[in-house]
Amino acid sequence: MYQSNTNNSVFILKDRSILYVNGSEAHDFLQNLISNDINKVKHDLSCFASLLTPQGKFLYEFIVIKHKLGYFIDCDKSQSEEILKQLNTYKIRSKVEILDLSNEFVVASFGYEKYLSLEGSKDILGFTFKYREDPIVLDPRNKNLGARLIINLEKLYLSLKKLGLKDDNIEVYYSNCHKLGIVPKNLNKLQNKLFGIECNFEELNGIDFKKGCYVGQENTARIKLKNKLSKRLLPIQIIDGKLSEDEKIFNNNVEIGRVLIDEKYPFALIKYLDKNFEKNKIIKGSNGSFKILIPDWLDI
Repeated sequence: MYQSNTNNSVFILKDRSILYVNGSEAHDFLQNLISNDINKVKHDLSCFASLLTPQGKFLYEFIVIKHKLGYFIDCDKSQSEEILKQLNTYKIRSKVEILDLSNEFVVASFGYEKYLSLEGSKDILGFTFKYREDPIVLDPRNKNLGARLIINLEKLYLSLKKLGLKDDNIEVYYSNCHKLGIVPKNLNKLQNKLFGIECNFEELNGIDFKKGCYVGQENTARIKLKNKLSKRLLPIQIIDGKLSEDEKIFNNNVEIGRVLIDEKYPFALIKYLDKNFEKNKIIKGSNGSFKILIPDWLDI
């Protein structure tokens, strides 16, 4: 639907926010909360992580980048205010400062091939290096999401010009995310409706099963260890008509899933192990027909 004209395309992700967690206890503070291991995050490596409910249900997701003595939290703008409140709730007496830097910093995304052409880049998921003073991160979820530049808004366009990058239609980025099976928008529609592990966070390098306790760890580990993962968040390709949020999905008159995100880039929670789930089958819904897609990186 959307075609990018050049390998030098860049997408200004105006729907992202940058929070900053700083202070002498910032490391331990985040380690006790997030689903990934903060020890992985160094000046040359960033990680993808989530914040779950105590029951292990999805709340928020973000990319964590080392910055000076603290950490940037690159998150969805629609969730940033809630994340800020949630972090402050857990803060209590921790020696931590949590700032919203969204008015100062912006996130720009560009392609994998362009990233590899830059001096200092490495073909390692999450690899991070500085362009002048600003971090460039190979997306830790999937290399086909490209790289992210976290930069002060005042320097953005001059740096993009020096890098030979040209602003492109943001829908190209959203469409690419959706085809890859990674939610680009409307994350709030997923909150409390599925477990973090059902969001494919293990395959997207967002969960560390070897780290110690964090919020939601017990149920996440139990689902993994007892092999009880039977549902997954999968993208939907609409053939015709439309979907409705919370619409049940049937095949052979058996319910195999439920639509969670119904808009332009739809996703559903699917019982992928059910014998009635058929890959690539066109399914008739209440108001249209669609296919459930399986991303290449998801071995199911």
